[in-house]
Amino acid sequence: MNTIRKISLASAFAALSAAPVAAETELTMYYPIAVGGALTEVVDGIVAKFEEANPEIKVNAIYSGNYDDTRVRALSAIASGEPAQLAVMFSIDAYDLIEQERIVAFEDIEGVDAAWLNSFYPALMANSRIEGKTWGVPFQRSTIVAYYNKDMFRAAGLDPDAPPATWDEMVSMGKTLTEGDTYGLMIPSTGYPYWMFQALAIQNGKELMSGDGLETYFDDPAVVETLEFWKSLSTEHGIMPEGTVEWGTLRQAFLEGQTAMMWHSTGNLTAVKNGAEFDFGVAELPARERPGSPTGGGNFYVFEDTTDEERAAALKLIKFMTAPEQAAEWSISTGYMGVSPAAYETEALKAYTEEFPPALVARNQLENAVAEFSTFETARVRDGLNNAIQAALTGSKSPADALAEAQAAAERLLKDYR
Repeated sequence: MNTIRKISLASAFAALSAAPVAAETELTMYYPIAVGGALTEVVDGIVAKFEEANPEIKVNAIYSGNYDDTRVRALSAIASGEPAQLAVMFSIDAYDLIEQERIVAFEDIEGVDAAWLNSFYPALMANSRIEGKTWGVPFQRSTIVAYYNKDMFRAAGLDPDAPPATWDEMVSMGKTLTEGDTYGLMIPSTGYPYWMFQALAIQNGKELMSGDGLETYFDDPAVVETLEFWKSLSTEHGIMPEGTVEWGTLRQAFLEGQTAMMWHSTGNLTAVKNGAEFDFGVAELPARERPGSPTGGGNFYVFEDTTDEERAAALKLIKFMTAPEQAAEWSISTGYMGVSPAAYETEALKAYTEEFPPALVARNQLENAVAEFSTFETARVRDGLNNAIQAALTGSKSPADALAEAQAAAERLLKDYR
């Protein structure tokens, strides 16, 4: 009898040991899917690996459209009492999230050390560090790059390994490449027009905002000149369609040969690589007064209304997803950049970039990159600028008038924060 009882207890213990460990902490993570290919599958794969290594933590990933959609959905969920512990949202949302007391600084989470925070590329942290604290950690990050059709360059008698390095060269080559139904260049002016405009303004030697989020310079003569130049690409030089160019369909337009060059996020790189039936190149953006691109994309944020246990679990997930091996896998799968120098030292990313050098362009451009446009009242200030850009490009207002209105609106919105 004792032998039977011992065997039964041993069997029961073995069965319990083999049973899956129940998750002790559950995380809800809001995540934007804005560009690129099947990003949900990539994120799901990384999350599954995390859960396998950390069975005590369950992660519910909610995919929520573009960055603006993600912010709205996550904050609405919190306001209605639904659980949400972390999200990947716009890096430029930091000012508003701090003002609304929605997020916690990483220095205030137990287990965060300065060495980890300093392991990321400084340019990618520029939108995160505000008033001495770090509010976001980079993950889905990008710069704007220039994609170009090398076959079209060859057919037009241009060197396929020498894309335009200056505005003058971009216009000259654009004219050579514009023929029939094919334009020489397309720069998207819907979706994120302020982002493309900031790149042009930087290249023209002017920032659009101050470093403290309190000032904008939309009516500066150099900024007005920048918008006039963008418009002239269609109305004067004829290398770009008149009116607006759609962000969401531009990649397909490039793949279908409707344009020889396009400016777009490096987050589209893998999708272009997989879809292009022609030889293509990727280059840093051209310069006028200086080269440059704003950084772009999303950061991890941890919400204020979370328990210590949830913060610890969220930090564990963020450290896992931004670790060099995961960051390398993410970069290879999507085209977004690895967020730390260590990611580019992994065997996987070293082998990939040796085989496919365009994957280094966005990273290399960080040397000339600046923080993405961000102020207090970011969404409303940004909307005013977007409307001004589109009004000028469609011809409903002059660049000077449109930008003067946007500047006046920004002054009203920012006045109380100074």
